[in-house]
Amino acid sequence: MWLLASFLNIIIGTTLAGIGVIIALVAGYDGMTGVFTGAVVGFIISLPVTWLIARQIMSMRGGQTN
Repeated sequence: MWLLASFLNIIIGTTLAGIGVIIALVAGYDGMTGVFTGAVVGFIISLPVTWLIARQIMSMRGGQTN
């Protein structure tokens, strides 16, 4: 489970961090602080999302969810 979540987090974390940066730029926060905050918030949001997706994949293939 942890290995699957690690691989998924590479993709999901990068995607959501990028979305956070884009949201910060569109909102007008084009300084270093705004862009960095958007990236960090996006990555933090990706952690529970990754865990939920990994659980769904493991339950679909009949594996352990713990």
